[in-house]
Amino acid sequence: MTSVVQVGIHASQFPARVRQDLLESLRSLGVNHKFHYDSVKQTQKWLALHQIYSPTRNDADCLAIYSRSFTAVAARIQAPRVVVIGLGCGGGQKDSRLLGELAAGGRTAAYAPCDVAVAMVLVAREAALAVVPPERCYPFVFDLAAAADLPAVFAESLDPLAARLFTFFGMIPNFEPQIILPRLAALMRPADFLLFSANLAPGPDYAAGVRQILPQYDNAPTREWLIAFLLDLGVERADGELRFAIEAVPPGGLQRVVGNFHFTQACRIEIEREVFDFSAGSVLRLFFSYRYTPDRIVSALSEHGLQVLDQWLAQSGEEGVFLCRRN
Repeated sequence: MTSVVQVGIHASQFPARVRQDLLESLRSLGVNHKFHYDSVKQTQKWLALHQIYSPTRNDADCLAIYSRSFTAVAARIQAPRVVVIGLGCGGGQKDSRLLGELAAGGRTAAYAPCDVAVAMVLVAREAALAVVPPERCYPFVFDLAAAADLPAVFAESLDPLAARLFTFFGMIPNFEPQIILPRLAALMRPADFLLFSANLAPGPDYAAGVRQILPQYDNAPTREWLIAFLLDLGVERADGELRFAIEAVPPGGLQRVVGNFHFTQACRIEIEREVFDFSAGSVLRLFFSYRYTPDRIVSALSEHGLQVLDQWLAQSGEEGVFLCRRN
């Protein structure tokens, strides 16, 4: 096996664009989530956090809904060749299981692990090699929210005759819905499928459900993962504290968990010639995660021309997997 791996890197993750996005994050006081996966160190912190707190690692029923969805999708897709495009592939474990299900059904599967970090797509590629040979793995690095020409990129790079199955596991909470849902719809051809998961607020009381899951974020591993971004910029731990809260976002009434760094003393961040001064009392949002309900998911997708064909919900009410196509 060759020791060289080809990774396609989109212009949305070229250094000049990344620098521009970093500066905008600090100017707007809201950090682009991609900067929490920017280094190998951050990737490893996220993978460790995911291992501890992800429902798919700790809830057998949650794990089972993915298995049921993979079996159903493999039975639904009848094309002899299928390419799985893993948007926000993370460690690639779920995509690898899906690829295995497709291969077991006699499909010739290919895989395009896609994320904002080279380290992440390489981890996902490595996981998938147990099922898909290297010549059918096509790692891509891009910023999904900024790369407007992805339909053309995929058309040029992937098998044009293969059925396409997009996956989007655990990603939708970290995007503004009015930004990400039109982008997902634009990526899909009429015959394509989208299989994605959403973190849900459990129980009949939406607000109470969001409060119930707050400890999944307000914990030491999450703090260490998020604070790594600031430490790499020269901020000291003593410069402030990271606090988690729940906020409602109008007009739809969705709620999200936010992680804000509250500066308790003056702090200066310098990036080349750019200087950012934060006074005591300044707040920098490091993270947010929307929580949905199944009805809210179906409604939001419908507004952007995406129809839910099937869904699988964990008994805990904290996780759901949804299969969609364009109307």
